[in-house]
Amino acid sequence: MIAAVALALFWTAVALVVYTHVGYPVVLFVCYGLVQMKRDWQFLHHRRDRRRAELADADLPTVTVLFAAYNEEEHLAEKLENTKLLDYPADKLQVVIVSDGSADRTNAILATVDDPRFEIVIRNERAGKCAALAVAVERARHSIFVLCDGSTMFAPDALRKLVRHFQDPTIGAVCGALSFECNAESSQTEGLYWKYETALRLMEARLGATLTPSGAIYAVRGEIYSPPSPDVLVDDILTLMNVRSAGFAVHYDPEAKAVDFPATSVAGEFHRRVRISTGSFRALPALLRTPKTHFTSFAFFSHKLLRWILPLLMIAIFVSNLFVLDRAFYQFTLAAQLVILLWAALGYLFREPLSRVRFSLVGYFLVAMNLAFLVGLVRCLAGGKEVAWQRTS
Repeated sequence: MIAAVALALFWTAVALVVYTHVGYPVVLFVCYGLVQMKRDWQFLHHRRDRRRAELADADLPTVTVLFAAYNEEEHLAEKLENTKLLDYPADKLQVVIVSDGSADRTNAILATVDDPRFEIVIRNERAGKCAALAVAVERARHSIFVLCDGSTMFAPDALRKLVRHFQDPTIGAVCGALSFECNAESSQTEGLYWKYETALRLMEARLGATLTPSGAIYAVRGEIYSPPSPDVLVDDILTLMNVRSAGFAVHYDPEAKAVDFPATSVAGEFHRRVRISTGSFRALPALLRTPKTHFTSFAFFSHKLLRWILPLLMIAIFVSNLFVLDRAFYQFTLAAQLVILLWAALGYLFREPLSRVRFSLVGYFLVAMNLAFLVGLVRCLAGGKEVAWQRTS
């Protein structure tokens, strides 16, 4: 009886893990291909330009760029210069930056800003990103809010690409495309993962199922944006949830480009993922209640929910495998799992020399990220109330 239950648990968990990483991307690719073929066929028959036209200066909406900064001295000066050089009419652009209790040179760098488009707010007490954004929103004067991070470098035309979609009154938010400037270690870990993730997001967007924005570059109509409560850790996910709840659509524009800097190590990315997963599990009840199309619900289950519980599925595979070792096949599957854990351990112990060997740190990265989601789940269940974010390194 125990062996039968263990076998059922083993194969159910294996099926869900394989579906998450292989099955869903395949299904997504097939659906994406069919939709693209339909769009191409319609184009051949009607010859209408499918691309959203860019707006002339006179037609551009007014925009407020908002971001909260905490200990951003490493990239802040570059970010300020990048923002000043954006190709957008000066009389239609406002930039509001809130320093949330920064303890490094962030405030000193912000004090050097001498540009009428910029409004700087210095908060001595650290209250968290959402609280800082609430302060920024109080000072926002324009119709479209563009949210980003203090280290995000926009392409010169990124704002123009984002706001052109708001000509459609049914669109409430537009997400841009983010890439990373990686070092030797992050290029072998987060860089590889992000290429895979970006491909999934692009296909989901083509099918009308954009799930979450990159918090580093997205725009939202000011009249429907409200900063999440201060205890929220994943403000970008909840923002899109609120947009959909208000009856608006969410669009993804891969031509609205930005570059950011990932954590320089798997350890730094681990801490970031713990925070994200804690916030994701806290937000799960509200996310489940959010109105979604059928395909968006399918994508949410396949791309998000299964990813979040993947550590539990992997533990189920390992534990159930221990009860069926009387068969050679399951001895092999247990050995394979131990090899993966050994690969991860070697990546952790020798991460610096291995960072120069392609794919050598993938095992370490995957195990660490799944462990981060497990830690996040435990923290969520424990009811911790962390609201401030940390710079990763």
